[in-house]
Amino acid sequence: MNRTTPILSVRNLKTYFLLDEGTVRAVDGVSFDVVPGQVVGIVGESGCGKSVTIKSVLRIVEEPGRIVEGEIYFRHQGQNGRDGSGANEDFVDLVPLDAHGKRMRSVRGAEIALIPQEPMAAFSPVHTIGDQLVEAILLHQGVSAGEARQRAVERLHEVGVPSPEECVNAYSWELSGGLRQRAMIAMALSCNPRLLIADEPTTAIDVTTQAQILRLLRSLQQQHNMAIIFITHDLGVIAQIADYVVVMYLGRVMETGPVDDIFHDPQHPYTKALLKSIPSVQSESQKFLPTIEGSIPHPFNRPSGCSFHPRCVEFMPDVCNRRTPIPQPINDRQSVSCFLYHDAAGED
Repeated sequence: MNRTTPILSVRNLKTYFLLDEGTVRAVDGVSFDVVPGQVVGIVGESGCGKSVTIKSVLRIVEEPGRIVEGEIYFRHQGQNGRDGSGANEDFVDLVPLDAHGKRMRSVRGAEIALIPQEPMAAFSPVHTIGDQLVEAILLHQGVSAGEARQRAVERLHEVGVPSPEECVNAYSWELSGGLRQRAMIAMALSCNPRLLIADEPTTAIDVTTQAQILRLLRSLQQQHNMAIIFITHDLGVIAQIADYVVVMYLGRVMETGPVDDIFHDPQHPYTKALLKSIPSVQSESQKFLPTIEGSIPHPFNRPSGCSFHPRCVEFMPDVCNRRTPIPQPINDRQSVSCFLYHDAAGED
């Protein structure tokens, strides 16, 4: 496979929650690509639609949420893809598939794997770690129970779990937070996925363990040539692990670009504000860090025009509050949704 050919291509994805009180546009026209061997970081404040975006890719959005528009093209390693014949025939749009059907289940867990936010809640407390790894392997790999158990031990060893032969017999509540996270990574890697989605995998662990987990993910990604989508609100984590960054706000993409460009030459006012709020070694002691005024609007009270304009220091009256900017390239690396760089020919 050509490394420049996306393994995942999301186009104009819209996932809405149709409630009695109104419609929540959790994901509202998101587009991005992931190529093999690349780490794409999706970043933004809590409530900006990051997790719903990846749940949409996996087709695990809870009711009453539903994908109302868009395409999610995944290079599925099915029968057409195994012999390498055909340029596009192994791409499948995941949106029309039955979320509980055989084809989607053959992708989810086997070719696209998830590291969820909270491993304590993700693991069953009444089954051992080994039983849960073995179940995933048996479901997708078609091997014997003995071989599946051996693979489970190998995966636990690969992610740095001490005494993996004993760990397979342990329950999740018997492990520390760092070991639970490693065991969850082992489960996600148990079927050799081609795309790994990590949803805030370092949020609930201390900074030392966080650094170990990030190094582990980078090492495994390079070893297996996986693509990774890394979801976080922590730009410091993104700087350490990502190759490409997607900045989201209130369900929309504000800016995209390589990680070096995003950190050293941010263009969107929201991206600039996020970066200013990060402490650095140059920060003055006993001085408050800059913050973004206000908060993310209530989903039933979305502002007109650009959703960020009520908090934007570069707000332009009668422009930003009247039309919605759409992502457009400003150079050969970055795209921005902002009327500072484009005319007011956005969406109504």
